[in-house]
Amino acid sequence: MATVDLLTMGTTAPQAAWLLIAALPIGLYVAWSDMKTMKIPNRAVFALVAGFAVLGLIAFRDQLDNYLWRWSHLVVVLILGMLLNIVRLVGAGDAKFAAAAAPFIAASDWRLLVLTFAVCLLAAWVTHRLVKYSPLRRLVPDWESWTTGKRFPMGLALGATLVAYLTLAITTA
Repeated sequence: MATVDLLTMGTTAPQAAWLLIAALPIGLYVAWSDMKTMKIPNRAVFALVAGFAVLGLIAFRDQLDNYLWRWSHLVVVLILGMLLNIVRLVGAGDAKFAAAAAPFIAASDWRLLVLTFAVCLLAAWVTHRLVKYSPLRRLVPDWESWTTGKRFPMGLALGATLVAYLTLAITTA
């Protein structure tokens, strides 16, 4: 049985550092916006795509084929996200943000991405629920995510996953 080295990544540390310039502020904004309004604004999705378009050219300046290939990730994830949205498994904003984030991720890192997403999703859910039922909620009492029943602001986990993935690429080099 072949083993998988989860810390040999398809995104190099210098590439990740360039991409993190866009991913960090947009990922934080998406997490905040989704908790506050239960929506991921299109402007955040467009900004992330623009961030990859510009910073990706710098990050992959010696690997133009890799840069161009990563655009196909956006198309594949967008189609999958649309299908999942049609059957109401994910929100439209979540699907669009995942598609916009897809070029930031090397296809060969899919196992690490799944593991990172699982950890981020669990941490985001536990943290959100703990704050929801604690006095900290009074700091932002108007956030819509406090009162949406079972619905969860997935942008919190998605933004964290993108930032965590790129941070891992930088720190494991």
